[in-house]
Amino acid sequence: MGWLITKYLLTAAVIVAASELAKRSDKLGALIVALPLVTIMAMVWLYIEKQPIEKIANHAWYTFWYVMPTLPMFLIFPTLLHRFGFWPALLISACITIICFGIFAVIVRAFGINLIP
Repeated sequence: MGWLITKYLLTAAVIVAASELAKRSDKLGALIVALPLVTIMAMVWLYIEKQPIEKIANHAWYTFWYVMPTLPMFLIFPTLLHRFGFWPALLISACITIICFGIFAVIVRAFGINLIP
């Protein structure tokens, strides 16, 4: 149980630190958040918890494919934010991301990559 609490605290600390940094510097905050910190932490936790190497490799591989259809959101959101405000822009961006993911999943399925569990 102590290990689980440690994982939660370290993971939360990274997210809080990134958001605090973003308050001080838009560019540096975005750079830190753009780094795959959550993925790296997840892979470290999997490794420390002695998960099979194949599981860790699959995690990295699928993360690559899941990130690609989310990228348009970061271009769409700023435009929507100025037009609709924060919450509507976030909701619309999330819906667009889901649509992009669905289209992307259909496209990559033709190449033997199944992203929908």
